[in-house]
Amino acid sequence: MDRKFIFISLMYAIIGLALGIFMAASKDHSHLVTHTHILLIGFVVSFIYGLCHKLWLNNLISKLSVTQFYIHQVGTLGVVIGLFLYYGNFVSLETIDPFLALFSITVFIGMILMTVLFIRSSKYDISNDT
Repeated sequence: MDRKFIFISLMYAIIGLALGIFMAASKDHSHLVTHTHILLIGFVVSFIYGLCHKLWLNNLISKLSVTQFYIHQVGTLGVVIGLFLYYGNFVSLETIDPFLALFSITVFIGMILMTVLFIRSSKYDISNDT
């Protein structure tokens, strides 16, 4: 799972940086929020999840870890696409807002599931944590 998360995080980094370069070159920063979300929940959070799998979860592959991976990806893609459509003036806020809310909650559920995986991990023992 660690390599899946790291690979996808690097893909988000490429997309986010390309959007940033485009905004700088065009002097149109209307997608600043989209750019930030690509880099934060796409690159940074996915990268951290990959590190968690490598360092603490022993690269666990279980139904819960696979579910968590896909929930995070669906939520992230939904948020990014929704923001791109809104800040690109393709859709109104009234139209996209329910979808953004749903996908934001999906990302949140992914974070909760990662926390559950972390707590369940046999490698992490609070009594020996110093």
